Amino acid sequence: MSRAPGDLAPTAGQTVGPFFHYALPYEAGPLLVPEDHPEAFRLSGHVLDGEGRPIPDALVEIWQAGPDGTFSQRTGIYEKPTTFRGFGRSSTDADGEYSFVTLKPAGVSTVDGQPQAPHIAMSVFARGMLRRAVTRVYFDDESDANRTDPLLTEVGPDRGTTLVARTAEGGYRFDVRFQGEQETVFLDVFDGESPD
Repeated sequence: MSRAPGDLAPTAGQTVGPFFHYALPYEAGPLLVPEDHPEAFRLSGHVLDGEGRPIPDALVEIWQAGPDGTFSQRTGIYEKPTTFRGFGRSSTDADGEYSFVTLKPAGVSTVDGQPQAPHIAMSVFARGMLRRAVTRVYFDDESDANRTDPLLTEVGPDRGTTLVARTAEGGYRFDVRFQGEQETVFLDVFDGESPD
C-alpha cells in the first residue's frame, strides 16, 4: 500500500523508559553538602509501586532551602559540593532505594507570606510516566511547625502522614508509594504549560 507524501502511519505504543536510572545520575548527584559536614544527615527511602514492590530504575530529585532559609544560587551541580548546593539527584538501586546527604532546611514562607514547616521538594521519574511525580518531605521532629503548615493542613492528618519522613539512624526515612495503601500525596504542579 503506498502513501501520499505527508501521510502519517500509526506507530506501535510503548512506555517511556526505563532510561532515567542510567542516563541521568552522576557521582556527586546524591550529595547536597560534603559528607563530612557536621550537620549533614542522610535522607533515604524506597520508591514502591502500587503493589508495594520496589521500583529499581526510578530517579529521585530533591531541592530545598538551606538551614538559613535561603535557596542556593550555586552552579556546578556535577562536581562534589564544597558547600550546600540545594539540589540533588539519586537513582534507585535494585531494592528501589534512593539516598541523599543534605542539611535540615529552615521553614520558608509562601509567596503570600504564610509560614511553612521545614520541608524538601521531591520529584520522582519512573518508567511509564510521561511526567514527573512531585511531592514534599516534612520531618517528624517538626510537629509544631507541621501542625500549621498550609499544605499539611489542607490535605489533613490522615493523608498528611504520607508526607512526613521518620527519624532513623543517621537521618530520616521517607518512602514514596505510587497508588495502593498509604499512597504518597502528589502535587499538581505548573510546568509552564497553560492550564485548561
